[in-house]
Formats: sequence, structure tokens, C-alpha cells
Amino acid sequence: MNRVGPGQRTAGCETRCRPGLVVWHNFSMMQNFKSLTRLYFPGEIAAHGRCVLAPEQAHHVVRVLRLKAGDSVTLFDGRGGEYAAVITGLAKAGVTLNVAERASVDRESPLAVTLAQAISSADRMDYTIQKAVELGVMRIQPLESSRSIVRLDAARAAKRVAHWQAVAVAACEQCGRNRVPEVAPVLPLPAWLGRAAAQVGVPRLLLSPRAQANLRDLPAPSWEVLLLAGPEGGLSPHEQDDAQIAGFTPVRLGPRVLRTETAAVAALAAMQVLWGDF
Repeated sequence: MNRVGPGQRTAGCETRCRPGLVVWHNFSMMQNFKSLTRLYFPGEIAAHGRCVLAPEQAHHVVRVLRLKAGDSVTLFDGRGGEYAAVITGLAKAGVTLNVAERASVDRESPLAVTLAQAISSADRMDYTIQKAVELGVMRIQPLESSRSIVRLDAARAAKRVAHWQAVAVAACEQCGRNRVPEVAPVLPLPAWLGRAAAQVGVPRLLLSPRAQANLRDLPAPSWEVLLLAGPEGGLSPHEQDDAQIAGFTPVRLGPRVLRTETAAVAALAAMQVLWGDF
């Protein structure tokens, strides 16, 4: 962004700007915004073929995004491919698109992080998942812990996981990822710790404000990492002990105590700086 002086124009600006006004001068990007719209298509996409969006997604395209016939979009299949496409028809039954060529565009982090997040309240959990996807997380494992405020029976847990998966898809549409991270079914913390302990050779990190080590004190992982974050009240002392028995190394993020929705996001950002693609 540029600070514009009296009487100055920014590149591509057709009108005189007010003195001191901070402006975004990439007008070509603004003008082509619709062509940058990304849509997730969960089925098979055939290059130089046709796709029909389901009614719910079609409603979003027409009523929310306000796209029209002739508009260009990018389709992605969640498995690494993206396709240029053009909307050719809009109807109640769905939106039809003509698909062009496939492009193999890799925007994945070289660091494969599984975030094991103890379930927090709705907005906080949504925020954590959204930002974790933007920051390149590979997989998200929701956990039930003793201090979790939210308690879910089997039916509600399944609905929440479906909702969180939709949050992950929307984050991929926004941030440009062509691989959608899995949001796994909810597990009790002890059961997941048992599985994590069996992953020999995989670094395991536990976020704890009482830890002595910082992320920068640790050796760089070769690829995969397990990251465990607690709920609003943190993990109980017993749960932290169990995590360490399962091979987790406690690490802290500076001298301040972070909220649950901040801790995992801050840790992922720091890990990308230290070992990833930032």
C-alpha cells in the first residue's frame, strides 16, 4: 500500500485522491475479482468437460457471490488439482460450468502438521480451524478433554465434524489451497494419545504456558508433526502428564498465556516461520 501525497495519483487511478489517503493500488486485481472466485467441487472433474453444482452450492454462487452466466471461476477437487471454468447456466437444479484444462498447483506446506485441538466453544473452534487451514495444517483432530466446555453426544459430534469440514473447505476456497485437510471424527483425549504414542519417530508437541522449552529450542522436524492444544481451561495436570508419557514435548509460546483459539494459530505460524514455507 502507498501513502498518496497531495495531487498525486496511484498507478491505474482515474480520479484524484485525497491527501494522505492510504489506498490499495492494484486495481487490475480488484477489477478481475470475479475471475479469482474459487469453488470446491467434491466429485470428479473432467478436463474439457462439464460440472453441475449441487443446489445448496448453486444458491451460494447465485445469491451470495452474485455470479452470472459467463463469469470465470476456478474449480478445485480437494485432491491437488484446479481447473479453469466458466459458468454457462443457472437454474434451481444447479449451476452448470464448462471446464477447461487442469492445472497441478501445489500450495501445500512442506511441514505436515496434524493439529489435535481440544474442543472449544463454537465460534472459537471455527476460528481455530479456519486459521489452521490458512496456515497450512494437514489434518485436524478434534478431542474431548476433561475441561472442554462443549459436550457432544455421538449425533451432535457428527454434525459438528461435518460443520468443521465445511469451514475447512471454505478456508481452502479463500486461501488458494487445492488439498482440503481432513477434520477427523471426535475422539477422547486418552484414546488419541494412545494412537499418537504409536507413531514412532514423529515429533509430538504439547502447548503449555508452564513449559520451559520454546519452539526455536527444538530440532527441525523432517516432515510430520503432531501438535496438541487444550481447550479454554487448558489440559488438566493429569492430561498433561499423560501427554508427556505418550512422548509429547511441552513447549510455550512466550511469557504470556494465550487463549485456546490464539495458541494453536500462533504455534502454526511460528512453525511455518521456523520450519515451513514462511
